Amino acid sequence: MDSINKKKTKNDFLLQGSILAIASIISRIIGLIYRVPLTNIIGDDGNNYYSSAYDVYNILLLISSYSLPLAVSKLVAARMSRGERKNAYRIFKGALIFAIVTGGAAFAIVWFGAGFFTNLLATPQSYLALKILGPTLLIVAVMGVIRGFFQGMGTMVPSALSQIVEQIVNAVVSVGAAYVLFNYGLRIGKVVGNEKEFSESYGAAGGTLGTTAGAFVSLLFLTGVFLLFRKGFVSKRSFTSKKRVESYSSIFAVLIFTIVPVLLSTTVYNISSIIDQGIFKNLALFQNYSESDISTWWGIFTGKYKVLINVPIAISSAIAASCVPSITSALAQKDKEVVHSKIYSALRFVMIIAFPCTIGLAVLAGPILTLLFGDTRALSALMIQVGAISVIFYSISTVSNAVLQGIDKMSAPVKNALTALVLHIIALVAIMFVFKIGVFAVVIANAIFALIMCVLNSISIHAYSGYVQEYRYTYLMPLIASVVMGVCVFALYRFFMMLCNINAVSTMLSIIFGAVIYAVTLVKIGGLSEAELKNFPKGESLVRIFKKVHLL
Repeated sequence: MDSINKKKTKNDFLLQGSILAIASIISRIIGLIYRVPLTNIIGDDGNNYYSSAYDVYNILLLISSYSLPLAVSKLVAARMSRGERKNAYRIFKGALIFAIVTGGAAFAIVWFGAGFFTNLLATPQSYLALKILGPTLLIVAVMGVIRGFFQGMGTMVPSALSQIVEQIVNAVVSVGAAYVLFNYGLRIGKVVGNEKEFSESYGAAGGTLGTTAGAFVSLLFLTGVFLLFRKGFVSKRSFTSKKRVESYSSIFAVLIFTIVPVLLSTTVYNISSIIDQGIFKNLALFQNYSESDISTWWGIFTGKYKVLINVPIAISSAIAASCVPSITSALAQKDKEVVHSKIYSALRFVMIIAFPCTIGLAVLAGPILTLLFGDTRALSALMIQVGAISVIFYSISTVSNAVLQGIDKMSAPVKNALTALVLHIIALVAIMFVFKIGVFAVVIANAIFALIMCVLNSISIHAYSGYVQEYRYTYLMPLIASVVMGVCVFALYRFFMMLCNINAVSTMLSIIFGAVIYAVTLVKIGGLSEAELKNFPKGESLVRIFKKVHLL
C-alpha cells in the first residue's frame, strides 16, 4: 500500500507541475505573439526603454513579493501534511498582511523614485513606463499569496488558469495602449522637435500598462476562486481540531525566516540582469560604441533573445513551483526515498524538455526570429545560437534551487547564487575588455552564471540530502535524441524551403516533425520507459499511441 501511495504522490507531483508548465508555455506563447506587434510599434529603442523599466520593476518585485508563493506553499504544505488545517489557513492570513505591507512599500518606492532609477540606468525615457508598473507590485504581492496557498494545498490549477487570464489581458491592453500612446507621444514629439524619442517612450509606457491591467484582472479571478474554495475549507471538521494553534507572532516569524533566504537567493539569482545592463552599457560607451548601437543591441537582447530563451525555462519554473511543497511534505513525513524520487523526477522531466529546446533554438534561430519578429539580421540569430545552451543551465539551476529550498537548506542557494554572481561579473568585464565582442559578452556571461549555479547546487543537494545524481537517463539520452532531432530539423527546414520557399510554413513543419523525431528517438534508445510516459500529462494516451506504432 505504501508503494502505491508513493507512486500516486509522484504522479500527482509531475501532473500538477505539468499543468502549471503547460499554462506557463501558453502564457509565454501569448507573450511571444503580442511582443511581435508591440516591437513593431515601439521598435528596438522602445524595447530598450520597456526592458529598462522592467529591470527595475523586477528587482523591487523580487525584494517585495517574488518569494511569497514559494514560501507560502512550503509552509502550508508542511502544516497540511501534519493535519494542521487551521494553522495552514492562519499562514495564509499572515502572509496576506505581509504582502500588503511589502507590496505597498514597493509601490511607493517606484511611484516616487521612478526618476531616480531611470536616470541611474542612463535611460530616463523609461520614467513613465516604470511609474505605470508601480501599482502592479502591490497587486502581484497579494496574488502571490493566493497562488502559494493553492500550491501548498497541492493544486496548481488556479495558478495555471490565472496565468493564462493575466497574459491574455496583458496582451490585448499592451498592444492597444502602446499604439495609442505611441501616437500620442508622436504628437508631443512634433511640438518639441523629438518625435522618435517621445513616441517610443510613450509606446513603452503603453506596453507596461498591459502588465498592470493583466495582474489586476488575474487577482480578481483568483479572489473569486478562493472565496468559493474558502467556504468548504473552513467548514471542515478538522479545521476545529485540538491541534496546537500557532500565534500570528510565530507565523510572522516563520514567514520572515522562510521568505528572507528565498528572497536573497531569488534576488541574487535574478539581479544579474540589471547589473549586466549597468556594466554593459557603461563599458560599451567607454569602448566608444555608439549610443544608438548599444540601445539597439540591448533591445534585441531583452526583447528577442530573452523572450525566446525564457519560453522553455518557464517549464523548469513550473516544475520548481510544484517541487517545493511536494518535497516539503515528504520531508515532514521523514520519507527519504520519496524525497530522492521527487528530485530525480523533477530533474529528469525538465531535461527531457530542455535539451530539445536548446538544440531546436540553435538550429532554427534565424527562421524563428523571422517568423515571430520579421528579424532577418545575422546578429539576432547568432545571439540565440550562442546563448541557447543557457536553457539547459537555467533549467537545472532553477529546479535545484527549489530542491534545496524544499529540503530546508534555505541558505545554500543564497551562498551559491552570490558566488555565481561574483564570478559572472568578473567574466562579463573580462570578456568585454579582452575579446571586445559587444553584447555577446552578456550572452556568454549569463550562461557562465547559470552553469556555476548548476554545479554548486548539485554539490549542495548531494551533501545535504545524500542524493546521487544519475547521468545516463537524465542527461545523456535526451542529449543524443536532441542531436538526432537537430540534424533532421536542419535538413527538413532546407527541404521545405526548397519545396515552398515560405519561411513560416517551413519553420512550423520543421518544429512539428522535430518534436515527433525527438520523441521517437528518445523512446527507441531507451531514454523513456512506459512507466515514465504514464507520468506525463495524457500519459496513458501516449502509451497507447506508441504501442500502436510499435515503439513500445
